[in-house]
Amino acid sequence: MAQERTGVVTFKGNPVTLVGNEVKVGDTAPDFTVLANDLSPVTLADSKGSVRIISVVPSLDTGVCDQQTRRFNEEAASLEGVRVLTISVDLPFAQKRWCGAAGVDRVQTLSDHRDLSFGTAYGVVIKELRLLARAVFVVDKNDKVVYAEYVPEVTQHPNYEAAIEAAKKAAS
Repeated sequence: MAQERTGVVTFKGNPVTLVGNEVKVGDTAPDFTVLANDLSPVTLADSKGSVRIISVVPSLDTGVCDQQTRRFNEEAASLEGVRVLTISVDLPFAQKRWCGAAGVDRVQTLSDHRDLSFGTAYGVVIKELRLLARAVFVVDKNDKVVYAEYVPEVTQHPNYEAAIEAAKKAAS
């Protein structure tokens, strides 16, 4: 059974339980299987050899998640050799619709709705809500975690600058 952690994050000021192990800088990035917008499986290995920013959001249909995904989409244009993956438990169909409506075309949206494979592997499943907590991970070309941020309050923004700097450094 997956580890449960409390006291890590809050949602609208209320403490929540995270399911899964904490991922730390220096760890080998855990593998996972999520779904692309066409329902095909996607794993960490599918992007091996690239630096990856993994942006984790509860739902693209909420304000901060929308802004976070748009921000990383804008930044992706100037990040040579960096792939940006946004993972939520939104259905793949909803993610595809959202990307089309938002004009997001540089970020790959991936759905963890089926079995919470990513969320459990990275310790971001909110047990009480069956959503993913807001987080950002940067994984280098060799699958090492070089940046990890679990945003303490799910309704707040991550540290975009720190994640982008970590990705640039890993790509250089």
